[in-house]
Amino acid sequence: MKPTVISKTCKLPDGREITIETGKLARQADGSVVLRMGNTMLLATVVANVEHKEGADFLPLSVDYQEKFASTGKIPGGFLKREGRLSDYEILISRLVDRAIRPLFPDDYHAETQVNIQLISGDHNALPDSLAAFAASAALSVSDIPFQGPISEVRVARVDGQYIISPTLEQKNKADLDFIVAASIENILMVEGECKEISENDMLEALKLAHEAIKAQCQLQIELTQAVGKTQKRTYEHEVKDENFRVELHKLLYDKVYAVARKQLTSKHDRSELFGQIVEEYIGALPEDTTVNKDLVKKYYKEIQKKACRDLVLNEKVRLDGRKTTEIRPIWSEVDYLPSAHGSAIFTRGETQSLTTATLGTKLDEQMIDGAMFDGNNKFILHYNFPGFSTGEVKPNRGPGRREVGHGNLAMRALKQVLPNMDESPYTIRVVSDILESNGSSSMATVCAGSLALMDAGIQIKAPVSGIAMGMISDSATKKYAILSDILGDEDHLGDMDFKVTGTEKGITACQMDLKVDGLTYEVLSEALHQAKEGRLHILNEMKKSLTAPKPDLKPHTPRAITITIDKDLIGAVIGPGGKVVQDIQKTTGATVVIEEVGNKGLVNIFATDQTVMDAAVKRVKAIVAVPEVGEVYSGVVKSIMPFGAFVEFMPGKDGLLHISEIKWERLETMDGVLQVGEEVKVKLIEVDKKTGKFRLSRKVLLPKASKQEETPAA
Repeated sequence: MKPTVISKTCKLPDGREITIETGKLARQADGSVVLRMGNTMLLATVVANVEHKEGADFLPLSVDYQEKFASTGKIPGGFLKREGRLSDYEILISRLVDRAIRPLFPDDYHAETQVNIQLISGDHNALPDSLAAFAASAALSVSDIPFQGPISEVRVARVDGQYIISPTLEQKNKADLDFIVAASIENILMVEGECKEISENDMLEALKLAHEAIKAQCQLQIELTQAVGKTQKRTYEHEVKDENFRVELHKLLYDKVYAVARKQLTSKHDRSELFGQIVEEYIGALPEDTTVNKDLVKKYYKEIQKKACRDLVLNEKVRLDGRKTTEIRPIWSEVDYLPSAHGSAIFTRGETQSLTTATLGTKLDEQMIDGAMFDGNNKFILHYNFPGFSTGEVKPNRGPGRREVGHGNLAMRALKQVLPNMDESPYTIRVVSDILESNGSSSMATVCAGSLALMDAGIQIKAPVSGIAMGMISDSATKKYAILSDILGDEDHLGDMDFKVTGTEKGITACQMDLKVDGLTYEVLSEALHQAKEGRLHILNEMKKSLTAPKPDLKPHTPRAITITIDKDLIGAVIGPGGKVVQDIQKTTGATVVIEEVGNKGLVNIFATDQTVMDAAVKRVKAIVAVPEVGEVYSGVVKSIMPFGAFVEFMPGKDGLLHISEIKWERLETMDGVLQVGEEVKVKLIEVDKKTGKFRLSRKVLLPKASKQEETPAA
């Protein structure tokens, strides 16, 4: 039986169409759609359990985006030749979707929910990363899962001063601004992107244009929901509630919690201990036969603690650690802390600390990218590590999670804008941030420490970069709000906004924003951006106390690199038969030599630990690729002797004839005893035969010419 397919279409500002259809594929899922733009097609499915797990007090939501290699006509690399665990790129797109849709599930909905988005057809003219959330939201919209959407995401880029919604890959690569924006019809929910030192006003303009495009995509989903008939969502009851007890507990504990918050303790552990004592004393005072639900006590106590801390900021403009809303925590930094690293820095802001290294490697160290949409090599890598001890917790070390991947990507985007041209650089650069303490904004500490480590390593970045995390607390009833600079971890949890901004003195290089509140106006967003700029500049000035600019040279133990450009035809000569020549250069000099063909040229990248090694390797390569010049003098080696002269290798791989008449001014009747094989001899190139390319050498022209009297034998 042919399925009943329902389809809706909307247009982008430039007239391109996006189509959503449902009813054809994956019909046993709670909701499924196929989104198509150009030749890009995404299949999004959602499934949720009807019942929640006993005791669950959160939403167990999982979002997975995966690209099928067949979608672009490829076969996966590796031994298994099948799609495996999600790549970092796929994890980042999964996070974009997760961060956009998670806030729109009801707070009391705790059933396990799974969202899967698959790229089933790919097109570089319709990039799928900014379409994934649109597809996920549409799948939720055609299901009966309670979701307070719809939402959508778009990419906005600026090319030659013109803003473009959903640019092609070519346009994206030319852009000086590249943001993915998620929003509902009413509000912006999430922003993620990078840019080349743009102004705050430029960023706001991009967000406004993105939001207009999103509104049309949300309207399409509303129409699709109505056409499918899923306007009524399933009923559920996932929480035990007792409103009378909530009010009673608030009366008993609120003032005590507010008093602790008002102590303005700078230590996270001290605050946590005092907050914990309040609820522990309450539970400890209950009779043994109490009917009070202790789990409910802890749940409502968290609400009380959150409200008290928020009220403190809104009513008294005082923060938990005593700072003003615009005040940055104390900062200290240090460079060159690790003597054996190529570059290193410590950056500490309050109770957040990053120890970061910068390492310079060769072309052999490049990261290979093997994906359905993108492949190639990456020469700038940034890794972010967040061990349990950084927050005083016991946590197994099982490799980076999605959070670590996301934070590392944000810091990488922030710093790559100021790197020298990596296409022309022979180096691969790896920056690693190890978070040793954490109480808010460790990703921004990574940006600051990473900038210092790169400068300490002697990488000639265009300008230092700093980062700051902004927060906001607001009350819709009273219309009060407070924008907080350099938020604590506690302020992140209790606030309505987490807004990370990085940049140089000239402008913004990257940002990441997550909103948890409705109705954020552009005026408030503009205020937050300009307050963030003040904070960034303050942090930059603190960083300058350690290092103001990149060090003029690499450290002595850092590999030196040089690139020699040669004719394409000479690549084989440098490599040699079976790699014999290049292997010999590496063995005898100790340098690493990597040869690649780029266009019509050959690039010989040489890496050495010291200048002596570098000089030796460069000399060998230049000798191989040097073009013989008539009139030049060379130091050669006799390779063979013939009756009419000798063949001399005067350059690597280049032999010339030293005729018997060109050895001495005196006439020689025979070659016997004149030269020996292996003997070094100075020769001059006197001719290159135009037809055969053969070389004629002379030794006698370098010798003093005998006088006629000396030439004539005595009587």
